[in-house]
Amino acid sequence: MIIDALQYANWSPKIFRQMREGGVDAVHVTIAYHENFREMVLNIERWNRWFEDYSDLICHARSGDDVRAAKASGRTAILFGFQNCSPIEDDIGLVEIVHTLGARFMQLSYNNQSLLATGCYESEDPGITRMGRQVIAEMNRVGLVIDMSHSAERSTLEAIEISGRPIAITHANPSCWHPALRNKSDSVLKALGESGGMIGFSLYPHHLKDKSDCSLESFCEMVARAAEIMGVAQLGIGSDLCQDHPDSVVEWMRVGRWTKEIDYGEGSRNDVGFPPMPSWFRDNRDFGKVEAGLRAVGFDAAEVAAIMGGNWLNFFDRSFGPQVQQAEAQPREVAE
Repeated sequence: MIIDALQYANWSPKIFRQMREGGVDAVHVTIAYHENFREMVLNIERWNRWFEDYSDLICHARSGDDVRAAKASGRTAILFGFQNCSPIEDDIGLVEIVHTLGARFMQLSYNNQSLLATGCYESEDPGITRMGRQVIAEMNRVGLVIDMSHSAERSTLEAIEISGRPIAITHANPSCWHPALRNKSDSVLKALGESGGMIGFSLYPHHLKDKSDCSLESFCEMVARAAEIMGVAQLGIGSDLCQDHPDSVVEWMRVGRWTKEIDYGEGSRNDVGFPPMPSWFRDNRDFGKVEAGLRAVGFDAAEVAAIMGGNWLNFFDRSFGPQVQQAEAQPREVAE
């Protein structure tokens, strides 16, 4: 089982075929960055057409069993998620609606302050907001996974503490390995591991040590160190692959509608487009190289299988359905 917990590609039949060539069984795809509810629905409509037109290659998945069925049929399961909370606008009732429409992950913030939490680019992090606490509870209830990939430190730690179900960081790396604002401290990794949450390691060059020149060995050694902090069962891949997009999409991702100025994010003024991917991971056909790299740094076959997809599948099984409420004990009737 190979599962990628985050991609935002310029989707096409070519990419869908590459998924199959690479043996990729499931991909969590971003269907909203800055979109409001109605705009997000339009993106679902586009995906529904792709599911119809390329039904031999891809299918929509809402559960772990859907992923297993997709693998059995030789197709890639597509899971929907948001990199921002903008699709629920300011209406907590939309949490259940987006879950009904197929969303399974939602970030509480994307770089900036949101109505729910603080993004990693803000200078101050007051933590989870009043609305954020209510939305976390509702996400727990319906089975919409809390994703803190782009959130700041305090907000992330509070989300782990407040949530009644394990959360995910779908695409990030340890900040001790590479100090990108998006990467996560050992404190976050430890709390995430202790709570049963998941991290997906990112292959996006701005998140990598030495960026586009990062070696496969360095990446896999980073995974091994994270395993020492969290344990192998909480580790997966979240490549953040943004294949075939024009450079203008980076600007839209960072700027949205909130500013008229260019926000350079993790790049520089001389590096505003998509950086080249590492030579060992160009697209979905290269997951086998990551698998081989993990074996080379000492993970055994079962551990590699878990990191490449088994752990995410177990997490899907636990996370995508409604929260199981413990039934209150009822007094027994006394026989007359």
